[in-house]
Amino acid sequence: MNLSGKIGLVTGGTRGIGAATAIGLAKAGADVALVGRYWDAEATATQDLIRSMGRRCEVVLANCGVPGENTRCVRETEEKLGSVDILVHAAGGPVNGGLMDLTEAAWTSAFDVHVHAVFHLCRAVIPAMRAKKEGAIILISSTAGIRGVITNVAYQVAKGALPQMARALAREFAEDNIRVNCAAPGVVRTAFHATMTETQRRLNLDHRIPLHREGTPEQVADLILMLIQNDYITGETMTIDGGLTMRIA
Repeated sequence: MNLSGKIGLVTGGTRGIGAATAIGLAKAGADVALVGRYWDAEATATQDLIRSMGRRCEVVLANCGVPGENTRCVRETEEKLGSVDILVHAAGGPVNGGLMDLTEAAWTSAFDVHVHAVFHLCRAVIPAMRAKKEGAIILISSTAGIRGVITNVAYQVAKGALPQMARALAREFAEDNIRVNCAAPGVVRTAFHATMTETQRRLNLDHRIPLHREGTPEQVADLILMLIQNDYITGETMTIDGGLTMRIA
């Protein structure tokens, strides 16, 4: 897919992996909508950087955990930039708690933002993609959804649903030339992992990650851009984790 003049919508696009992806899309020639819950200094900085490249960029405030907000953010993007050619769902966050101590509200919330949002976002963007006979959708899963981690059952199960969602949608819309893929990062240097203790960090780097280093948002963004631009890949889930999923520890 040639990204020149395309419209990208990135949920969680004001920070971390989402922001790095939005910047990568802009460098490749796309105009971008950054969907986030807050318009803060990070949102402004990302928007300013993208606009400095000569690309259009709008910040769209929305809570992806609320069904109607997903539909609204797509509609607002269409009004400001045009119909969406590329959807990247990077919004989300940790949901801590094991089976016996997790609240029902936290369980439901995990699925609202990580899984249900995909259902509503895709239903909103796919009609225009079908009309154009081209589109790319990237879902951000996690190695936690593949290998299992103690005391965050809701996050693991929700993230584990996304590879199957990518496969289901990839098969359903292949005839429309709409490709759907999934990226599964491991330990990446973002605010998501900022609460990790030094003991946890050393355990990861010394024993669990064969490359002995954390990833960066930009490295994940590079994978996402490859999955968008290579138009012969669909229905795939690719890990980017320094070899973490090769190890059992």
